[in-house]
Amino acid sequence: MSLPKRKKIRTFGLLFCVITFTTLLFSYTFRDPSLYFFKYAFHLSDSFSSKGLCACQQCMVQLDDDPWFAERFNQSIHPLMTRENSVLSDETFKWWQWLQSENQPANFSEAVEELFQLIPDEVLYMDASPERCRTCSVVGNSGNLKGAKYGKLIDSSDFIIRMNQAPTTGYEEDVGTKTTHHVIYPESAIDMENNTTVVLIPFKTLDLQWMISALTTGTIKHTYMPVVPKIKANKDKVLIYSPTFLKYVYESWLENHGRYPSTGFLTLLLAIHICDEVSVFGFGADQDGNWHHYWENNILGGAFRHTGVHDGDYEYNVTLLLADKHKIRMFKGR
Repeated sequence: MSLPKRKKIRTFGLLFCVITFTTLLFSYTFRDPSLYFFKYAFHLSDSFSSKGLCACQQCMVQLDDDPWFAERFNQSIHPLMTRENSVLSDETFKWWQWLQSENQPANFSEAVEELFQLIPDEVLYMDASPERCRTCSVVGNSGNLKGAKYGKLIDSSDFIIRMNQAPTTGYEEDVGTKTTHHVIYPESAIDMENNTTVVLIPFKTLDLQWMISALTTGTIKHTYMPVVPKIKANKDKVLIYSPTFLKYVYESWLENHGRYPSTGFLTLLLAIHICDEVSVFGFGADQDGNWHHYWENNILGGAFRHTGVHDGDYEYNVTLLLADKHKIRMFKGR
């Protein structure tokens, strides 16, 4: 083969590689950003074996800088349930069933199988990238958000995670407008935008059945209280919080305080396990010591600390300790 022909072949090969790389780069960049959240989660436990594997100033998984955090943070327990990891140990299953006891619970395995015939039954994950700093805003519902004007700061994160009712309309300046992920349980469910990923925390088998019903027939209208029979949500964007992870949060982080963790604390630990950098808004009391929701006029509303189910003081103290150790950034509002 002549020299000019070999040069043409090499030039063509180089051009092909450049085009291929550029195409992959653009497909990665413009993909739906909400997919990063759960595509990224499981590889944290597999890829972060040493510190510094992100572009943040301090990565969440830097374990050797604080013994207290390292003792509690377990990378091997995955926060989201799939068909593959849905089998619970006997100990976990008994504990989980005890949380909100059912008189005649349905068969758990059958409920899981039916659920994963409706929603994605596996989660496709990509390796963590050391060039990326994944930022998350965890937005609680405290009245201390009123007048805080955190909206733009909240919306600047890669992922904005809200929970329970969490209205944004009319409160945009304080709480932002974006929601990439919304954490609920059946008794707190609301309609979702089509591009919002729903994260269901199940406290009983009936909760899994309710999600099936809420996305299809709407036949389940009551759990231990009336619930919305159907919700507007994209069934391809539904994730299930793992009961195994829930038990881990309760034992490792709360040291068995309360009956079980609050939605807010479970959401915070979810973020700690999947984000490089976590900013927390709307947790705790307002400046007058009142525990209530930012959309309520009644300052005694919410009554979070007096439910008898959650140990609000202990959860808040752990949250403050995480902030003191620079594992999260906490914005206390007004």
